[in-house]
Amino acid sequence: MIYIIKKTLTKNGKKTHVFLTNGHSEVLEMTQENVANKLAEVMNENSDSGCSYEVLTIGNKNEG
Repeated sequence: MIYIIKKTLTKNGKKTHVFLTNGHSEVLEMTQENVANKLAEVMNENSDSGCSYEVLTIGNKNEG
């Protein structure tokens, strides 16, 4: 499985969703769920701008 992190920002009552990216402007994909969960947890603990982070599961890259 592949895990990605979605960032949600609420500003003026409007929610904006973006995916975290790697250093090459591509969506950051992780293969270890525990690593993705820990990163999201750390980012949620350190967010002071109303952002929240959640891990989403997507299918294997090799499927289909």
